[in-house]
Amino acid sequence: MHPHMVTVRSPRAVRGLTLIEILVVVVILGILAAVVVPRFMDRPDEARAVRAKQDVAQIVTALNLYRLDNHAYPSTQQGLRALVEAPPGARNWRRGGYLDRVPVDPWGREYLYLNPGRHGEVDVWSQGADGRPGGEGVNAEIGNWTD
Repeated sequence: MHPHMVTVRSPRAVRGLTLIEILVVVVILGILAAVVVPRFMDRPDEARAVRAKQDVAQIVTALNLYRLDNHAYPSTQQGLRALVEAPPGARNWRRGGYLDRVPVDPWGREYLYLNPGRHGEVDVWSQGADGRPGGEGVNAEIGNWTD
């Protein structure tokens, strides 16, 4: 074949998708979406639970540093605010604090703090997605005593 020759296809060789073919593709995509999307809808709450666990670990680390400097954890009444603002009687409180701010849990609520704790020396926890004590799955409490 000569390099400058152009082949011409018949109009029947170049054809688009028929309406039936498009409908079949749309139905297949719909079925896939119905199966796959629900699996990923739970992921945001799982990600929030992971973030809550990380926040709790960070708060506990800050509490331990507070304890090293001040020889005791903040009281329940002083709460986690003692990690950001010097409470009365904290003579060795670290200038600048132990946290930049008191974090809120991924669901927009304050983390809870108890000294003495029910599960250890101190308890730090979020009540999970539903904001109520107990629960299971994403509604379970997430604290420094949970896995």
